[in-house]
Amino acid sequence: MSSAVHTLRVELGTGETARVVLRRHVRPEVVDEEPEVAGHEAAVLAFLEAVELPTPRLLAVDPAGDQAGVPSLLMSMLPGRVDWSPTDIDGWLRRLAEPLPVLHATPLPPRGTLPAFFGYAQRSYEPPSWARRPEAWRRAVEIFHGPDGAESTACIHRDYHPGNVLWQAGRVTGIVDWASASIGSPSIDVAHCRANLLGRFDVEVADRFTHHWEELTGRRFNPWADVMIIIGMLDGLRDDPHLNRASLEEALARSVAEL
Repeated sequence: MSSAVHTLRVELGTGETARVVLRRHVRPEVVDEEPEVAGHEAAVLAFLEAVELPTPRLLAVDPAGDQAGVPSLLMSMLPGRVDWSPTDIDGWLRRLAEPLPVLHATPLPPRGTLPAFFGYAQRSYEPPSWARRPEAWRRAVEIFHGPDGAESTACIHRDYHPGNVLWQAGRVTGIVDWASASIGSPSIDVAHCRANLLGRFDVEVADRFTHHWEELTGRRFNPWADVMIIIGMLDGLRDDPHLNRASLEEALARSVAEL
């Protein structure tokens, strides 16, 4: 959605070949909004090399696009594929939750490596036309613009969901797309994944994922994070024909009520 991603086969000096991944930020509006996007992800990948997570290894970066024409990142290729249709959904949800405690327990990197989390600004904060509970949406917008509700801070992926997780033989083999990594509430990663599960499945599936995370960490999910993520997606939610609108609205209304 935000970049062009290519698999390249390269010949090494030894005569052997290897497959690598080139990510090119070809959309001008993305680069205009985040001119340091490639350099930021490169710094994150370098930091993650010391973390016990299956992340791509940084090979090279062209932050300004001087060589590749656009800001670009070259990284190792990880095995596996995205899986949105698991046969064992509860086992899939638990394994999907397992990398997050590892990431959130990682000591914070040097100041300036990761930005602080913030809610994405929207063009309009009016409830979507399909909303059946507009009062919940309006209250959620007030919370979104209100005081920071983070209960603690940690390294977060910021865009953690099944579309950025690779699987092979029923286990997680890769976590990709670290361009939005930040310092923020661990619940933000849970909420972002919840929003994607809500859009594709239902509230029960999202809650089961949350339960696995709570069980693994001993933490309680912060409903403030649901509000920050869902309202931070509001522009894109308005006309998405594939969205499970009822589930998303139910989860938002429940989080607002809890807050």
